Amino acid sequence: MKTDILGVRFDALTLSEAAEAAGAMLDRGEGGTVVTANPEIVLRTRKDEAYRQAVNGADLVLADGVGDLLAARILGTPLPERVTGADLTPLLLQRLARTGGGVFLYGGKPGVAERAGENLRAACPGLRIAGTENGYIQDETALLRRLETDPPPLLLLGLGAPRQELWMAQNRRLPSVMIGVGGLLDVFAGDVDRAPASWRKLGLEWLYRLAQEPRRLGRMSKLPGILTLALRERKVKRKAP
Repeated sequence: MKTDILGVRFDALTLSEAAEAAGAMLDRGEGGTVVTANPEIVLRTRKDEAYRQAVNGADLVLADGVGDLLAARILGTPLPERVTGADLTPLLLQRLARTGGGVFLYGGKPGVAERAGENLRAACPGLRIAGTENGYIQDETALLRRLETDPPPLLLLGLGAPRQELWMAQNRRLPSVMIGVGGLLDVFAGDVDRAPASWRKLGLEWLYRLAQEPRRLGRMSKLPGILTLALRERKVKRKAP
């Protein structure tokens, strides 16, 4: 079931439900796209129609931010829980490892995807690393030919928003399940630590990341805007006849 939050059509799923839905796409082998939309993505869709269409065109759109949940609650259409790419992706990798399935890692600075692949191979015995590529290549011709000729079951795109969502929309013909994972490849590579579970449970992962990367302050300072928009929309709806 889709739930419209400020123009973005979220799937109202728990993590386990999202994992089953994405796992079913893997089992079918026909591809599919998954967007984990944080508040920054939601705000960007408000200003970019092409981007909004790319996000809403995904097979699964999941709430990857506390701000999403708060906005949904303000609008009277609550979502069940936060479902991050960092939580969903390992479940899919474990599923692939059990069957000897493969994953391709595309994104990050040179060397990041390779190190991420090595760590994932060690952490998930049975998982096949179908290939890696950094996110700074200028010509994707060879990459796309490779993905079309020998498509991996799962393709992780660590290209950042909005590039990764637009990339998925433009390449939906690929028979791989694609997920935009942002900086998760840096975590898999061991270059960035994810917030401890206690911080995540309190909804403070954003604060932990800010402490690690102070340069994110400019981006995060915009995020309260999603709550302002939700309050404004609720007010308009209440006034409507």
